[in-house]
Amino acid sequence: MPVLTRLIPSPVVVDIRPGALDDLGGVLADERISHSGKLAVAVSGGSGARLRARLEPSLPGAAWYEVGGGTLDDAVRLASDIKAGHYDAVVGLGGGKIIDCAKFAAARVGLPLVAVPTNLAHDGLCSPVATLDNDAGRGSYGVPNPIAVVIDLDVIREAPVRFVRAGIGDAVSNISAIADWELAARVKGEKIDGLAAAIARQAGEAVLRHPGGIGDTGFLQVLAEALVLSGIAMSVSGDSRPSSGACHEINHAFDLLFPKRAAAHGEQCGLGAAFAMYLRGAHEESAFMAEVLRRHGLPVLPEEIGFTVDEFVRVVEFAPETRPGRYTILEHLDLKPEQIKDTYADYVKAIGS
Repeated sequence: MPVLTRLIPSPVVVDIRPGALDDLGGVLADERISHSGKLAVAVSGGSGARLRARLEPSLPGAAWYEVGGGTLDDAVRLASDIKAGHYDAVVGLGGGKIIDCAKFAAARVGLPLVAVPTNLAHDGLCSPVATLDNDAGRGSYGVPNPIAVVIDLDVIREAPVRFVRAGIGDAVSNISAIADWELAARVKGEKIDGLAAAIARQAGEAVLRHPGGIGDTGFLQVLAEALVLSGIAMSVSGDSRPSSGACHEINHAFDLLFPKRAAAHGEQCGLGAAFAMYLRGAHEESAFMAEVLRRHGLPVLPEEIGFTVDEFVRVVEFAPETRPGRYTILEHLDLKPEQIKDTYADYVKAIGS
């Protein structure tokens, strides 16, 4: 019998729970990850470094590398440093910048990557993409999925609450991204990967409709799982389409037009998703999304992150230029500045104060 299915690239271990770090040594001892115990551990100078003292005794064969930031140069330097070490795997321990640096470095030297995030700021913790600052601004680089993901919810609770809020915005924006993908299929004939779309949509809906809050372990579990699933959805489809539409175009426009004033990635994506849902005529869905984002303390209006209406109009107008070739509700409507301004005024009335 032929195997009439496809293989899905995904981690061999996903451990999400309170106290998960206590068993990190056992995860890394898995023969599929490391047969000799020789590991290169990339840590940040903040949360990752603080955990080093706790974890070092259980990882006697590990060499520790402190990563200064989240630039392409940092990632290339890390790859160069670990290349001669004859390691079995690379472990990224820290926030999103460290995870992305470790993903890029591991791919560059041909080693598997174990992601151990210390916050839930976005879905990059398990995605096949490393986002790194470079001389031209910021670039996205294709990399393999992590071979394992370990998320200790006790550690997540210690991170600033804003990071969790940002992760909520990024997860919820999947719903808008899938709607854009479906629009591109109807209008442009773009092919949808149904499995990737289903995974990403359900991840977003799970977070959107969960009754709990940031302080609840059950909610953090669902959020962490949703971010992991979003990364897997991108791997299934082979690009970022399942989790990136008009919402992310708006986010990128904020970053490019106002690099020194931009808010967190997930905050901008959540705001962009709520507005994009309104643009596509899904007014009830937009209002509900805005209500949930507000309940979790996320912005739904540009003024709430320090931007004027005119600046937001400029952002929305510029947003399609950030992802040439991607078709979303923004490209579909092709609104002029005055139309964007008028629609934004209607959006503000629809979602209430």
